[in-house]
Amino acid sequence: FPGGSPMVFGHGLGTDQTMWDQLTPAFEHDHRVVVFDHAGSGRALLAHDPARHGTLEGYADDLVDLLDELDLPPVTFVGHSASAMVGVLAHVRRPERFAALVLVGGSPRYLDGDGWPGGMTEAEVEDFLAAMERNHLAWAASVAPVVMANPDRPELAADLAERFARADAATALSFARAILTSDHRDALGTVRVPTLVLQSEDDPMVPDEVAVRLAAAIPGAQLVRLAARGHFPHLSGRDETAAAIRSFVDRLP
Repeated sequence: FPGGSPMVFGHGLGTDQTMWDQLTPAFEHDHRVVVFDHAGSGRALLAHDPARHGTLEGYADDLVDLLDELDLPPVTFVGHSASAMVGVLAHVRRPERFAALVLVGGSPRYLDGDGWPGGMTEAEVEDFLAAMERNHLAWAASVAPVVMANPDRPELAADLAERFARADAATALSFARAILTSDHRDALGTVRVPTLVLQSEDDPMVPDEVAVRLAAAIPGAQLVRLAARGHFPHLSGRDETAAAIRSFVDRLP
């Protein structure tokens, strides 16, 4: 592979590595591309450990273990949603394994408060988790159109709802709790690799102000706003998202 650093793609809540199937071909001709399932997702369902994966730190440890096992040159890690912070935490643990970070729709804290506009109150977080626990299939059907935020393209929400519905209910709930109750703002200032923050329009999970603060807290980070709408720009705006990542990685040392 004559191009830049290997590229590793991490998915978010309720999905698996196939979320990247439409985007990774844009990089496979000149980068080694690695996709994987988080513990409890996809083909890694049985890898979920309630103690280890009760916080995002456990997922970051998994990512470090994966990179150590593959023993690749320093990678560009592309993390969507929860995986954005998993990538940051893994970089803190093993900085020599990383050449760059691309954070797509990431947030270090989803809760409002402490001067932070996370976008959700404690009551809203509990309602979100309670809906998952009460009826996973109903939660999948109701939340997918909201987070996709493309009402004129219902096929996108239908595809996402199907993905959510396939996820294991118990491990998805555990992952959601780890995500929505986390606060990793303190880790941001320790990042020492080039970082791209991608923020789509009308993201119901990550307010624009969070993206602004996220980029400001990471030394030298670049914030790029996408015209793609919703929390899944790699689905709703695949070409634009791929082009933004390509522009970033092509300028890496």
